[in-house]
Amino acid sequence: MGSVFRRFCCCCCAADDDGDDDEKQPLVPQDPLEFFNQEVQKRRDEETNLWSEPGDRSHSERPDDRVLYSLLQARNKTRMGSTGYRRLSVDIEAMRDTRREVRDKWKILLENLGFMAEADSLLAVTAGASLDGMRNAPAARQLLQTLHTETSLFYSREPPPERYLLILDRLLYLDIAEDFLAKAKRFYPPKEDSDEEAPGLAINLPLLLARVEALNGRATEEEEESERDD
Repeated sequence: MGSVFRRFCCCCCAADDDGDDDEKQPLVPQDPLEFFNQEVQKRRDEETNLWSEPGDRSHSERPDDRVLYSLLQARNKTRMGSTGYRRLSVDIEAMRDTRREVRDKWKILLENLGFMAEADSLLAVTAGASLDGMRNAPAARQLLQTLHTETSLFYSREPPPERYLLILDRLLYLDIAEDFLAKAKRFYPPKEDSDEEAPGLAINLPLLLARVEALNGRATEEEEESERDD
């Protein structure tokens, strides 16, 4: 199994790193240090935010990604230490915590299957990953739907994050997807609506988006007033 996993990881990493964007980049960057720092920042961003659709560079296709991205942009425009900044930080961390808790559930299941050392690698999804490169897309999509409806791996009733399609495709390749599904049903059975617990703070996407739009509107008005005073 170890040799299969190593061979899979090599293929997976190669597939993630290939793409049209890479062909457009110069072979030798003008500033290697700046290029390295940008790549490190990208990886840190991916690991911190766990985008539901990692291949969507604009983070606008899914409502939850769009809200998180809007919160981050709004905080960047808000004075650090202000009440608005602290409120945005709470909302951002609430969304990140929810995503981390889902990922932690998957990690627990993989470790229980014996993938103690490989769990993090199996769960890593980069922005370069593409659904087009999946080996078993229909089977992975069916499995994801089953996990969504027959387990409590995911908290939201919204469609599950597509990042987990890529992970399930890897599990299918390693021939452990059915074992993973069985473990998920055992460890995280579906909960009744009355028993379901929201992790951390309850996430109300429409409310968060309305709050961001209000903050953006206020920032625009302040900029216009500042320009008139000048």
